[in-house]
Amino acid sequence: MKDRKTKAKLIILLGIIWIIITLPLPWIVNNPEVSESQFNTILGIIGVMSIPFIVLGIVWTLKPELTT
Repeated sequence: MKDRKTKAKLIILLGIIWIIITLPLPWIVNNPEVSESQFNTILGIIGVMSIPFIVLGIVWTLKPELTT
């Protein structure tokens, strides 16, 4: 049971790190020309693009033999 909790925490941590790294927040927030609607659109696009990579990280964490 402890092993499953450890893997779940690792997967959540990797997902959070991936989303934070992929966000170009300094470019978006410090630019006064970016409107709120553009900001929301960019965040949505980044979120959708991150899904496959997060899923790959989860699968490779659960089944590392798939990477070879």
